[in-house]
Amino acid sequence: MTPPLIQSPQNPRIKTVARLLANRRHRDRDRLAVVEGLREIRRCLDAGWTPREVYVCEERLNAEGRELVGRLAEAEVPLLRVAPAAYARIAYREESGGLVLVVPYTDTSLAGLSPPDPAFLVVVEGAEKPGNVGAILRAADAAGVHGLILCGEGTDLHNPNVIRASLGTRFTVPCAEAPTPGVIAWLRARGIRTVAATPDADRVYTEVDLTGSVAVVTGSEARGLSGAWRQAADLRVRIPMFGAADSLNLATATALLLYEVVRQRRE
Repeated sequence: MTPPLIQSPQNPRIKTVARLLANRRHRDRDRLAVVEGLREIRRCLDAGWTPREVYVCEERLNAEGRELVGRLAEAEVPLLRVAPAAYARIAYREESGGLVLVVPYTDTSLAGLSPPDPAFLVVVEGAEKPGNVGAILRAADAAGVHGLILCGEGTDLHNPNVIRASLGTRFTVPCAEAPTPGVIAWLRARGIRTVAATPDADRVYTEVDLTGSVAVVTGSEARGLSGAWRQAADLRVRIPMFGAADSLNLATATALLLYEVVRQRRE
């Protein structure tokens, strides 16, 4: 039986999804996140996430979108048909492909991480911009990182802009969220060295040994790393700056450090 068409942007279901998109408090209360974009949706499904429900705008489906709809139907995920006006309220991007998924939260506790030995992790403290976290996830996925940990106040892993900016690698990189003291204790208990990036460090990041089990730690866009991390880090490193700018974008700086780990391990 074909489900009825949701036409109004004021439909209660549409309003609920819009709140999930806009407000972390609603996401955390309902423990639901929103996934938009065909590439992101495919990676979500390939990683084994099971959507709670799917909103389908048939007018905007292309061949790839129809294939994904068929895949979701086979998995017996509830499909809700929406008219373009209603769909526009829950889809931030015109090119999103006609599909929006609502997915339950997954476990993001430190207990859910089980990196191999030697471990290769990235820790980001107090990231304020979801786009930076998404870009870091893309770099982490490309570099073969075993896990990303968010700590401190800042954006959350289920933010739709994190998922969007990550191009779906939010679903391919194991992730956790925890307070800074808990992360420090967890890393120490496992013998994972911490390498903190801070502009006042004496050593350049290419001059230190980044082989073995290591966690690269970077701080917020505005404040950098907290005193707790600067004191607890096994190594403190800086990225040399030769121009007028005194810092790099958080995602750019993190990617440089991750690929230095890759370079040293390959050698």
